[in-house]
Amino acid sequence: MFARALVIGTCALLLVAGCSGDDDPAPEPTGLITATTMRGALLQADEIGPTWAAPQTSADPNRLVSICGGTTTAPSVPPGGEVVAASFVDEGQKGAQTLEQTALVYGDESLATAAQTALRAVADGCQADVSVPATVNDEKSEPAYTETVAIKTLDESGWKGFAVIRHKKYDPAHPGTADTAVAVLSSRNVVLVDTYAIYRLNTSSPSPNFDADWQRLVGSVVQRVS
Repeated sequence: MFARALVIGTCALLLVAGCSGDDDPAPEPTGLITATTMRGALLQADEIGPTWAAPQTSADPNRLVSICGGTTTAPSVPPGGEVVAASFVDEGQKGAQTLEQTALVYGDESLATAAQTALRAVADGCQADVSVPATVNDEKSEPAYTETVAIKTLDESGWKGFAVIRHKKYDPAHPGTADTAVAVLSSRNVVLVDTYAIYRLNTSSPSPNFDADWQRLVGSVVQRVS
């Protein structure tokens, strides 16, 4: 199923950055953020690790990733902004990792605030625990699974928002896990939706480095924007 070997649970990010606090507070930003700035801030494959690459198929530019998981529909991109996106995958014999970065660049701060508020409303409607039966159709074949969902408040380098943390565990007859973090942060006129997921095959244990990895990936982007 997966073509290359993958060291599951380790995101070999080549940048030195993260979501840990600093002794000195970040300077207060001024002015609007441009789409060009966000395009340069989003991570590229060679910055994440040597086995990461662009996916074979492009995502729908009018939709974001699923926030709640389970069988819920991915929300539409809140209107009124310019979309800047970059997605990458790392596939191996033991599983896969994905990173989907979407920056929504609006004309002013009020539009960005409204967009983030709309996405937070979606997150607040997520079920904390879901059980999904096996699905076999023309589009996919997926074993039955349970998934837990929790919301975490974020505040990193002047970017504030939340993350929806999902942990999926498949039926014991088909052991596997999927851990997903959907971070939604805003600063001035931009909303950043940054989604990291790691899929592990033939194990019922979640990735031990998941929390550190998604926070490092998000932190690396926002710390580039001053």
